[in-house]
Amino acid sequence: MSIRHILVADDEESIRWVLSKSLTKQGFSVDLAASGTEALALLRQNRYDLAVLDIKMPGTSGLDLLSRIHSDFPEILVVIMTAESSMKNAVEAMKRGAYDYITKPFDLDALDAIILKARKASAVTEEVTRLKEEIREHYQLDRNIIGKSRAMQEVYKVLGKVAPADVTVLVTGESGTGKELVARAIHFNSPRLGKPFLALNCAAIPRELLESELFGFEKGAFTGAVERKIGKFEQANGGTLFLDEIGDMPLELQAKLLRVLQEKEITRTGGTSTIPVDVRIVAATNQDLKEKVRNREFREDLFYRLNVVPIELPALRERREDISLLVEFFIQRAAEELGVPARGCTEEALRLLKGYSWPGNVRELENSIQRAALLSPDQILTPEDFPGLISGTPRHDNEGSLESLIAHKLNASLAQMDVQELDDLYDMVLQQMERPLIRIVLDKTRGNQVRAAEILGINRNTLRKKIQLLGIDLKKD
Repeated sequence: MSIRHILVADDEESIRWVLSKSLTKQGFSVDLAASGTEALALLRQNRYDLAVLDIKMPGTSGLDLLSRIHSDFPEILVVIMTAESSMKNAVEAMKRGAYDYITKPFDLDALDAIILKARKASAVTEEVTRLKEEIREHYQLDRNIIGKSRAMQEVYKVLGKVAPADVTVLVTGESGTGKELVARAIHFNSPRLGKPFLALNCAAIPRELLESELFGFEKGAFTGAVERKIGKFEQANGGTLFLDEIGDMPLELQAKLLRVLQEKEITRTGGTSTIPVDVRIVAATNQDLKEKVRNREFREDLFYRLNVVPIELPALRERREDISLLVEFFIQRAAEELGVPARGCTEEALRLLKGYSWPGNVRELENSIQRAALLSPDQILTPEDFPGLISGTPRHDNEGSLESLIAHKLNASLAQMDVQELDDLYDMVLQQMERPLIRIVLDKTRGNQVRAAEILGINRNTLRKKIQLLGIDLKKD
């Protein structure tokens, strides 16, 4: 039962007695007040779910008390008791936020019906509140957006400030960095929680259909429009619309989006009337919109409308210290979602994961963990569970190049060091690269230092000094 404690305020003792007996018999806890002033004192001392107030009482009137309850105790439902001759006051009470009213003299069954309806309404309100808290808990900033790195701490600071503020946000970052997750976190930690959250990928929909998806169309607007279609703006009314890959939106449609942001109204394709909409926009892109503005591929005025609060998400390779946390999180998620055993990860596997370049960012890491957790025959993940990474060649545009291989190996080595504490990293790395390079060239020339110096493009004396400095054993087979 969602209504437990009821306050009854009436200056007639007989009314108070009858209501107290009836309500107590039904299992409610009931407090009685003979005036508005006495009722107000009880309200300050106790917690009530429902108040039944006479509209005319000495001291503070029922209407004045209703106004105080509505402002100071908004969670309390109020039922007003009024005489037939004061119906105008009853209407005024409803305007001030009363849940319902009942006219004197009344049948107790009529009051019971009102209380039953109030109990159901209260139960629904409690359930909605519970669900909102559950959703908010699920989308807490530190629950699904993982990372303790300095770069992510800066993201959290902005998210904490921007989520409650009803402003437009532009999220930028490479593919797979979690832009939609950020958009959802903004919505579910905002006052728009409970209203729709809709996502639309502007790059995934043909240009000729994108306008209809956004604004809808009227029946007969074009060939094939056999019935009215409601667009994303109307569907998301009161909530949040996430426009992913906004940089791919055609210029002519950008002008219409700008008008919606300015006027807060839309017109369906083929329609003549405007429709007001209240939608918060969170846009995202992996492109450089400033560059597209310079190239006249994106409207400058729309860019500034969208870029009220910019949030830039770092690539995973720029926050490698978060990989351990992400691996742990994704292993646990795989266990919950795929029904596989909750596995750990060996140090060797973790070093491998930290050393990889992750061109697909967090999304690629999650996919790799899921695949490994599903297919691994062992209770703990090892390097052999990540065959695509063991090859040592990061998968990106210059796959297989010497530069990419060196970069990959450097990343793997540096991931094991506290780079901030070093002051000779440049010389240290050069020595480690020079030694194998000179060794390999000398092997190729069978120890001929003159030829080796020519291949390396350095003076023979310089080569001799480097051989001594780097401790290269010329006798080694």
